[in-house]
Amino acid sequence: MNLKRIIDVAMGREKADLVLKGASVLNVFTEQLEHKDVAICDGMIAGLGLYDGVEEVDVSGKIIVPGFMDAHMHLESTLLTPAQFERGSLPRGTTAVMADPHEIANVAGTEGLDYIMRLCEDLDMHIYFNLPSCVPAAPLEESGETLEAEDLKPYYQRKNVLGLAEMMNSVGVCEGEEALLNKLADAKEFGGIIDGHAPFLGGKDLNAYVASGVRSDHECTDATEALDKLARGQWIMVREGTAAKNLNALLPICKPPYCDRAMLCTDDRHPEDLLREGHLDAIIRKAVNKGVKPAHAIKMCTLNTATYFGLKDYGAIAPGYHADLVVLSDFIDFTVEQVYIDGKAVAKNGAVLNDNVKPIPDCDKVLRSFHMQPVNVEKLYLPIKERQRVIGLKKRELLTDEIIIQPTEHGLNNNGIDIDRDVLKAAVFERHHNTGHIGIGFISGYGIKRGAIATSVAHDSHNLIAVGCSDEDIAAAAEAVREMGGGMVVVDNGKVIESLPLPIAGLMSTLTIEEVEKRVDQLKEAASELGASADIDPFMTLSFVSLPVIPVIRLNGKGVINVNRQEIVEATF
Repeated sequence: MNLKRIIDVAMGREKADLVLKGASVLNVFTEQLEHKDVAICDGMIAGLGLYDGVEEVDVSGKIIVPGFMDAHMHLESTLLTPAQFERGSLPRGTTAVMADPHEIANVAGTEGLDYIMRLCEDLDMHIYFNLPSCVPAAPLEESGETLEAEDLKPYYQRKNVLGLAEMMNSVGVCEGEEALLNKLADAKEFGGIIDGHAPFLGGKDLNAYVASGVRSDHECTDATEALDKLARGQWIMVREGTAAKNLNALLPICKPPYCDRAMLCTDDRHPEDLLREGHLDAIIRKAVNKGVKPAHAIKMCTLNTATYFGLKDYGAIAPGYHADLVVLSDFIDFTVEQVYIDGKAVAKNGAVLNDNVKPIPDCDKVLRSFHMQPVNVEKLYLPIKERQRVIGLKKRELLTDEIIIQPTEHGLNNNGIDIDRDVLKAAVFERHHNTGHIGIGFISGYGIKRGAIATSVAHDSHNLIAVGCSDEDIAAAAEAVREMGGGMVVVDNGKVIESLPLPIAGLMSTLTIEEVEKRVDQLKEAASELGASADIDPFMTLSFVSLPVIPVIRLNGKGVINVNRQEIVEATF
């Protein structure tokens, strides 16, 4: 930045590079709309007032707000390459995301981190990274790789790394586990932020967790929990993604004084939601429709996010701030009409202006990540007990219930599956090290009446998970995913009905966002025809069944896990 020139532009002695004229500008400091020109010089905002520019754009009747910033998300969980994610979210006003690459890191370790960071090079959008804190997510996980403090430490030297991502192992932190404390200490030494992930944590455990340096949480599912954590000094990320939707429950903190320490995030957002509803703009629109003031909703994904992450001179429209700007139609429809990053137009009328899509680089560990034998249906047999533990799915939430049932005669004859009572069999196949481990359990609330569904997106270790109405269909679905080297499938009567290959670490597609949306739609329609519950996302919900850090019980390659005790309660090998 040429300091003398920006001062001359601010003083009106020299023309600005670009002036946006005629709009109302949201001042996020005062929460007021101001009718002023926005003068831009060398990618920075030089001044607001009456200015002349080399280029002038008439935006009369529009509203200019700062670019939207997603406080916590996983690029891999969009199913898209970063360039395709940009195509879907940048025209919606998202100019920056804080990405946690722990999905690909669980599959391919530091090679996975290097790979996804490489994919983000040369994009218009600001992609910041917080380093994965828990690879694997918990001691009982079977991930492809393990990342220790010494593996992460060199990455803090990268300019787009901001800190340490969601510290999921709150139990380990409270117990003072050395490996976790080393990661926390390194992040503090670097001066980075430390994000949290601790559903229901309270009392002295919460005190210890916050004292360790964890400054945020995105797992709150009710206002009481959020207010408790706010009172301990944490920032709250209000999550509204494809699987977990917490905005309604957290509306009480979307107003003063609480909203000054709250942010918006998506965590996980699928292509069909990006294209149809939007990204952060969709959350803002929904929040305002629920009674949140527009200025508060916008601050929660602009100034607040920039402040929390220490991104100086971002998140506001003021002299000396980066010219990351969104031109909106109004504060009713919130239609994004233009997007600027560093003073350059990057999107207009729902489309990106630059094609940043490049060939996918080769990497054996990322693109050939499946190491397991063909699926044997005989290994899915599980002796039935008089009292069977079942994972109960909850509507529109990631939490589960523990249900104890007595199998009916029908269930006993079908290897524990009881379709009439919506008790289905699920299996998790370890796919990184060819161990042959298969965890088997039962799920209620999924809904399908025939066939099976399988995916290699299975948080966070991303082994292969399948659920179905017969051992034969479960085996067929799992084998189809294995043969693709990762992906999603729907099977009926032993035949693949719909599929989506995910060759990048078994997590991401190489197709365009429009093509992935179409394939995901077909998969969901096929799942619906099998009877999948309308209260869940059949693939996103299934992908979280194996994550042993969200209460109450989960299933991984070792068996059924009690999350709170971090114990295997139903071992299957």
